[in-house]
Amino acid sequence: MKLILIALLGLLLFSQCMKGQHVDLIVHNATIHTMNEYDDVEEAMAIRDGVIVEIGAERQINNKYSADEYIDAENSEIYPGLTDAHGHMMSYARMLLSADLFGSSSMQEIVVRLEKYDQKNKLPVIIGRGWDQTNFLFDEELSNEKLNQLFPNKPVLIYRVDGHAALANNAALKKAGISATSIIPGGRVDVINGKCSGLLLDNAITRVAAVLPDFDSKKMEGALKQVEQELFQFGITGVHEAGVDFKDLNILRSLCKSNQLSLNVNVMLFPTKENVGFAKKYGIVQEGNFSVRSFKIIGDGALGSRGALLKKTYSDDPYNHGILTTAVAEMERVAGIARSINYQVNIHAIGDSTNQLALAIIQKHTKGKVDHRWRIEHAQVIDPTDFLAFAKAGVIPSVQPVHAVSDQKWLEKRIGKQRMNGAYAYQTLLNQTGILAIGSDFPYDYMDPMRTIFAAVKRKNAENIPQSGFLSRERISLNDCLKGMTIWAAMAGFDEEKNGSLEKGKYATFVLFPAPLVAQATFASNFARSVYIRGKKRYSQE
Repeated sequence: MKLILIALLGLLLFSQCMKGQHVDLIVHNATIHTMNEYDDVEEAMAIRDGVIVEIGAERQINNKYSADEYIDAENSEIYPGLTDAHGHMMSYARMLLSADLFGSSSMQEIVVRLEKYDQKNKLPVIIGRGWDQTNFLFDEELSNEKLNQLFPNKPVLIYRVDGHAALANNAALKKAGISATSIIPGGRVDVINGKCSGLLLDNAITRVAAVLPDFDSKKMEGALKQVEQELFQFGITGVHEAGVDFKDLNILRSLCKSNQLSLNVNVMLFPTKENVGFAKKYGIVQEGNFSVRSFKIIGDGALGSRGALLKKTYSDDPYNHGILTTAVAEMERVAGIARSINYQVNIHAIGDSTNQLALAIIQKHTKGKVDHRWRIEHAQVIDPTDFLAFAKAGVIPSVQPVHAVSDQKWLEKRIGKQRMNGAYAYQTLLNQTGILAIGSDFPYDYMDPMRTIFAAVKRKNAENIPQSGFLSRERISLNDCLKGMTIWAAMAGFDEEKNGSLEKGKYATFVLFPAPLVAQATFASNFARSVYIRGKKRYSQE
């Protein structure tokens, strides 16, 4: 009997020793999609100090570890926190504070919305965002006539949905010193019958925006917190912020430093004088969830506003090639600075001409540099003869699948059938480069990752159009799409050692979803149940 008691005591002590490793948190009863190199699916994970200690089978983790807190995931599908590899938090914050013009069906509806906004807010200027003339019920000439009638003295600037075109009333144009004879490099001022129509493209918009007062910092901070909560709702825990000026850089940095923003923010700097000075002084910045290590160059405009730079003219505008918004010499200058301080360069290139130019600049300035990870943002229309250059240059294509299905209704009118062979060619780009960084370009398109998945895998919009998929030969697999929003996005931001997959030694940044992230027969959203960043709960649906 004494021997039996000793044996039982020894077994108990052995069991306690086996379970003697203490952690902060154990998450179990889950389907954990690790997104590691083997695409392993596990059941539980142990977390200490915000880092994954071990991930594996339920019994394995529960037998080996004890914890201060246990989370029964109740059969949730767990994924690494998703990263939007090309988003605009600052623009979205400003949009939330501006007049909402999304879905407007006419200029008359636009002015009605602006009038209501003005009555409610009583601001010295009126900023609106989201109109799209392709959604108007009837063809209308885009001009500021109605804006001038309603607001003869108050400056008004209203942005098209893509941000690359805008309408300004005469009061705003006068304040910016713009007239029918103005020539603005990298921009365009539309003139009708010798008069400025108010329609502006690209750098001409910047000229007006620069002389109008911005929203105050407190309002911006509040709006950014609202943006973060919406991102969490979709399971997005990181954003590559695609271009900020010095003021916005400091707002984001301050909010992250003070723990008022929890998500991972990877900032691309516009190469302004102040931003270049910051980059030269501080180099690569990594401060908790805030990082800076890249410049964003805007190479051209957008297809919707006919500002993307094409080798041949637009099919529906035979005298227009689009706009080179940044001079080649300036691109070369910024690329040289970036190379000298080990910064990444991310070039906005939509038209085939700009993509060819961006590839040449990247090849030139990264020669001999291994693993530079310089990126082309959008890569929407590419001459088929240029695809091979993506591989040769070691470029990471940063793409937004939702754009393909958003643009489908008018794309053929803009560029014709032949050029569509190189449009939104995500599978071809993936074949060349082995990687895609996937984002949404919010707020200029939908941030919902399920829309991104549906667009990438099915090549359809949320209304299931078109039935056979748009340019369906370029659809990518579900797994590649998920990689583009997790581990590949992390690699595109030099962050794969800590984020992008759920593995031992990486941050415990993960999302609980009620259903797997898949492209079903018809579109369905899939909102996060809860979000954890570095082991701390930051969002809950309850």
